Amino acid sequence: METTFLKSILDNDFYKFTMQHAVIKLFPKAKVRYAFINRGKHKFPSGFADLLRKSVDAMADLRLTKEEKNYLSHYCPYLDPTYLDFLQGYNYDPSEVHITQEGSDIKVTIEGFWYRTILWEVPLMALISELFYKANHLIRLNDEAVKNQTKSKVDNYNKLGVSVLEFGTRRRHSYDVHNLVNETLHTFGGNSFIGTSNVHFAMTNNKRPLGTHAHEWFMFHAAQYGFKMANLISLEHWTQVYGGDLGIALTDTYTTEIFFHQFDKKYSKLFDGVRHDSGDPVEFAQKVIQHYTKMGIDAKSKTIVFSDSLNFDKVKIISDFCKDKIKMSFGIGTNFTNDVGLPSMNMVIKLVETKPDHSHWQGVVKLSDEKNKNTGTPEMIALAKEVLGIKS
Repeated sequence: METTFLKSILDNDFYKFTMQHAVIKLFPKAKVRYAFINRGKHKFPSGFADLLRKSVDAMADLRLTKEEKNYLSHYCPYLDPTYLDFLQGYNYDPSEVHITQEGSDIKVTIEGFWYRTILWEVPLMALISELFYKANHLIRLNDEAVKNQTKSKVDNYNKLGVSVLEFGTRRRHSYDVHNLVNETLHTFGGNSFIGTSNVHFAMTNNKRPLGTHAHEWFMFHAAQYGFKMANLISLEHWTQVYGGDLGIALTDTYTTEIFFHQFDKKYSKLFDGVRHDSGDPVEFAQKVIQHYTKMGIDAKSKTIVFSDSLNFDKVKIISDFCKDKIKMSFGIGTNFTNDVGLPSMNMVIKLVETKPDHSHWQGVVKLSDEKNKNTGTPEMIALAKEVLGIKS
């Protein structure tokens, strides 16, 4: 059975590198554990764990090339030269990834220093997805159909007059489809396509990679500093590392309502905007506009990046509401990179435990704006809700 191998160490989402840079600066001794969560209850064929193991082991040979380092230095000046030197010497350690299979179920966990293991999540998911389709001998649309479909989508976004980003690395059908999609978006994107979160494909198309931070940034801070202080200290640390750069704040790690209670005038002015990742997007936009208005800030000077399971119909509804009220862009993932005539996978790899410096292992929690997206043990989720005063 054929396996698959990554071609570049930059075949990953940009926010993994920006967070790694910050972790090295602020939390070099912290340890973490991640776990694969099979939300879609997908059945994996016999031998799948062995296939995945071969792909993971091969990642040890990936290195940052001189050309890639020069690209990051040019397009990402907020990444310290010392970090780029670190990345040039970095290699994946496959012993940090544990893979087992029982029947049609696979278990994947990652453990080690946070600054090292933070890069595993996205490429591991991309590998699991691509290998799943290969191992099950599932046939996708041909290349021409993928190109035509992508061109049609971006033509519609251009007609709508909205900015779109490609956010589809983690659940892509395959590297080849991802490459086709980015080539097509780059060729026909017009004013709408502003780039990708995938650093490798951003480099291939001479664009700046897009992204800031993910939920794990806030989840770790809650373990280190407590649930009540997690949002504030997360934002403060981000500004310490990046100043005013990379200024899109993620709002829903401990519900958007809690976030906006803590997103005071200082951070509301300093950050360029916020990202929506769960819950009703139009209700979210209303809350954001109201928040900025209450702070005496012109909402039209700020941006919302929407990134929750988007397609054209959802984008149009959101765009119609936000137009002339606030700036917006749309991070589109699976609908770009895994719309190939096959069911897309529903899976995640999440941070599940942390061991901050001078502390012990403890579970982490995410309280999404959608209840079925909460992560953590029932006990930790209940504790977080109690501390934060969340009733439901």
